[in-house]
Amino acid sequence: MTPPSDRSLAQRLEGLNLYLVGMMGTGKSALGQPLAEALGYRFIDADSTVEQAAQRSISEIFASDGEASFRALETAVLNQIASWHSLVVATGGGVVTRQENWGHMRQGVVIWLDAPTGLLLERIAADPTPRPLMQNPDPAAHLAELLGERQPLYAQADLRIEQQGEPPEQVAAMVLEALPSILKERASAPETPVLLNNADGAITQSLN
Repeated sequence: MTPPSDRSLAQRLEGLNLYLVGMMGTGKSALGQPLAEALGYRFIDADSTVEQAAQRSISEIFASDGEASFRALETAVLNQIASWHSLVVATGGGVVTRQENWGHMRQGVVIWLDAPTGLLLERIAADPTPRPLMQNPDPAAHLAELLGERQPLYAQADLRIEQQGEPPEQVAAMVLEALPSILKERASAPETPVLLNNADGAITQSLN
């Protein structure tokens, strides 16, 4: 059951999707599930959804069709996701490189998961999942290059969460604590009704 404080936060979100962005190894997929559970949301992994739609792994898509085809599929998936609500969405590391994707994600709240380079390399090395963009003779140099390209894009997110290897549940708590700071209060109804003139010139109360 969602704690009262998180239920209140979920009400303030009003069904806005939360999009987790960040480099590979930042733990977007691991964080997504506990964050979604806390808010009473559903969790979706965008990469897995792309694979289901293509009926192929991301590595196979990269190998046979190239990165551009994968990015086009990714954008199509985000377009579909944006039509739904109350989701926590773990995106791929390069999702921020296409402006169309920002258009979809801006309909919700974009959260940048940031982490030190050393932690990213450690997690990537321990992850058996093939990483097409890391098939490089010097992964550390390639990761640094990707970070240099993408960090200014990640910085456009609504919220930045810096982590040092904390467990997913703890990072979820950090997100829940920080979210209220970026949510604008809904405009309250006027204390007294607004008076309007109807077509006959008579003064009437507004629907407020």
